[in-house]
Amino acid sequence: MGNRKRVAERRKTRPAVLGGVIAAVLAGAGGAAVYALYDGGTPAGDATRAAAAEKKAKTGPLTAAEVSTAARAFLTAWQQGRVADAAAATDDAKAAEALLTGVVKDARIEDLTLVPGTPAGNKVPFSVKATVAYEDTGKPLAYDSALTVVRRAGDGEPRVDWHASVVHPALADGDRLVTGEAGTPPVKALDRDGGEITAAKYPSLGTVLDGLREKYGKTAGGTAGVELRVVRGKESKEKKLSDKTLLELREGTPGTVRTTLDPALQAAAEEQVAKRARASVVALRASTGEILAVANSGHGFNTAFQGSLAPGSTMKVVTSSLLIEKGLASVDKKHPCPKYFSYGGWKFQNDDEFEIKGGTFRASFARSCNTAFISQAPKLKNDDLTKQAQQVFGLSMNNWSVGVPTFDGSVPVQSAAPMAASLIGQGGVRMNPLNMASVAATVKTGTFHQPYLVSPSVDGRRLATASRTMSAATLAQLRELMSYTAASGTAAQAMSGLGGDAGAKTGSAEVDGQEKPNGWFTAYRGDLAAAGVVQAGGHGGDTAGPIVAELLRQGG
Repeated sequence: MGNRKRVAERRKTRPAVLGGVIAAVLAGAGGAAVYALYDGGTPAGDATRAAAAEKKAKTGPLTAAEVSTAARAFLTAWQQGRVADAAAATDDAKAAEALLTGVVKDARIEDLTLVPGTPAGNKVPFSVKATVAYEDTGKPLAYDSALTVVRRAGDGEPRVDWHASVVHPALADGDRLVTGEAGTPPVKALDRDGGEITAAKYPSLGTVLDGLREKYGKTAGGTAGVELRVVRGKESKEKKLSDKTLLELREGTPGTVRTTLDPALQAAAEEQVAKRARASVVALRASTGEILAVANSGHGFNTAFQGSLAPGSTMKVVTSSLLIEKGLASVDKKHPCPKYFSYGGWKFQNDDEFEIKGGTFRASFARSCNTAFISQAPKLKNDDLTKQAQQVFGLSMNNWSVGVPTFDGSVPVQSAAPMAASLIGQGGVRMNPLNMASVAATVKTGTFHQPYLVSPSVDGRRLATASRTMSAATLAQLRELMSYTAASGTAAQAMSGLGGDAGAKTGSAEVDGQEKPNGWFTAYRGDLAAAGVVQAGGHGGDTAGPIVAELLRQGG
């Protein structure tokens, strides 16, 4: 009863306001300016808006004062529980009011204190402290967030650019915060050796743990507790994002799920991606598809499993298998590699506009000659690459059952120039490190083994299969191409010193509006296959290459 009474009394109080005002230090032009968020402060009302509408819309960069005033209006109103006023201080009042109302009614968040930080341009960071109260239980909640001020369309007035992430950085637009009895019990995830997997130990695995709970929580033998959690909306579900626990008010009893992760390789993967921004890597056992490690330097989204990025020249592994099967290329036969090749109205070129005169397909693959592949587009059908990716490599069918959400690659049927671009991993082709590690594994073993994180024996699920394998002759040539590239081509520096039965392919994927390309690398050594990407990093051999090679070294 004592706890219940204290929580009830707390609910009757108004949100905390220090000394009647909330002091905030916000940076202004030429130094720091001190502002006070006073009780009763509101954004512009209807009359003010009407008057402003008669004036010419404001344009130009926002001033420091405009940023500070807009941020102050929003944060003051939100802290004081004036939801409509807080929503009016944004550029999407309807969406803002719906989510902010839910923070109180559904998330049971109260006693809110918001402390703004120093702005960086139009962005204002702020800290959040509050209490989450449910029945006779209350727990403190603290986190950091940020808002951005923009000019509102139409009148140019400064307003908070509304996104759900303003309320909490774990929220995507359309998501909600809910406190209550969790519908899904927690899980205790184990590595292949029986050690417990936690996000504290392996920061990259937070989203993986969320996915494991969503998939196995109801069948792993646990009981649900009471939690504040992110409940995903339609857009997030389409992206296969899992619900996420933010605060546990009453512990549930976790069930147990064993994974295929190797603790030593996982630790190495975490260490490697931490060296570069926006890096992701996956390592798996080629002969079985067991996922041994997955890591991302950014922990909010699992790019390694769910990314959808143009794979650049690493896709040439798949394309080469197609060209060899069709008799359009052979390792030691002459093959064109001009500076330029035009097809479908597009003019394609090689990196630094190089050419190989009188060279073989081996030389073109090892140096990653774009035009060597584009030049074969006139001899191919629009669906040839799509069929090759699906039938031989098990990609682009959206049927992998890994144990957590994944994106299984996409190789759409295209025509003309986009079809030609797809041959070099551009156009509409989209992959992630999991997909490309699987490609390397298929070359190593000769057969597609769908990657998995939880053994299918746990729940009796069926893994995806490919409808056919490459001929022995094609497979032998493909292995020779990747082996030569690892020893003497664009992958040689990264793979130096590894030795053994190894093969690799580098890639660089151009992205509109991005100064440097995404760097890709896929490789195998022994029974280990791995792939990585460093977004906006530059050439794959210099960026993703060392990450992948180190895992192959440690896993060997």
